[in-house]
Amino acid sequence: MRQDQARFDIATNGKALYEFTDRAQAFVAAGGIATGLLTVFCRHTSASLLITENAADAVQRDLLCWLDRAVPEGPQYEHDAEGPDDMPAHIRTMLTGASLAVPVAGGRMLLGTWQGLYLAEHRARPHRREVVAHLIGE
Repeated sequence: MRQDQARFDIATNGKALYEFTDRAQAFVAAGGIATGLLTVFCRHTSASLLITENAADAVQRDLLCWLDRAVPEGPQYEHDAEGPDDMPAHIRTMLTGASLAVPVAGGRMLLGTWQGLYLAEHRARPHRREVVAHLIGE
């Protein structure tokens, strides 16, 4: 059994989805592991990870709009240390998750045809986010 690990820095420009599928696939290919599992983990509490469609931009816009409706900003939260988007960002992260697991075969992630890996930035301001990737297999 072999393992490899990497960190991806992702610069964000505010609320949006940022695809990093190509970076993750390059890491998998360079790792030389034919069959295994890729785990990616977001090291933040106000950004999260998603697997979603990467063919139609409308899907990404609809997801972000749904999150805004499901977890609106406003005065209803006690925690607002970093502004009105602070606590809603934490809730959106809790709903969408901090880690993903993707099977690997033939040295490639086994994503579906239209699937991509995304970092979801839930804050209005730009940030530098860090995603840790761990690959294990043979």
